Amino acid sequence: QTVRWIELNIVVTADTHIPGRGKHLPSNLLKACETADLIIHAGDFKCLEVYEQLKEYADVVGVYGNVDGEDIKSIFPAKQIIDVMGKKIGVVHGHGETKTTERRALEAFAEDNVDIIIFGHSHIPFVKYFKKTLLFNPGSPTDKRTLPYYSYGLLQIEEEIKAEIIFFSSKE
Repeated sequence: QTVRWIELNIVVTADTHIPGRGKHLPSNLLKACETADLIIHAGDFKCLEVYEQLKEYADVVGVYGNVDGEDIKSIFPAKQIIDVMGKKIGVVHGHGETKTTERRALEAFAEDNVDIIIFGHSHIPFVKYFKKTLLFNPGSPTDKRTLPYYSYGLLQIEEEIKAEIIFFSSKE
């Protein structure tokens, strides 16, 4: 199923793990959501309240992750493809049993010819190309694990694609 949007400024997040890794969404992330045309969440919301809060700012597209329950699974699929300004964006959490998270994300869209793959699960933020596909993991705004900073992503789609990871030190 392909859904079409025309939005330009996209906030990308994943692995919010609320409650658990955080009590609430960090103010740094919410400030970015104030100017978002679209918010993409790549799974592991952990609770429906995260979705409810994000959708107050913009349309929310997402997928469920391995810690999400039936409440999240009833709203979000395991993977989906959206169209933004003619660019096909594949969204998947990236969990599984074998291979790396990156490899699982690539394989999820192997037959779909997407321009961008957004995924989470590893909590490791990065932006890189694999052949002609942009791989984008926003990291986590609430669980940095061994990394020095929390993070989320910004994606801007016009004639060109601009992808950026925003790092911050406090999850308050």
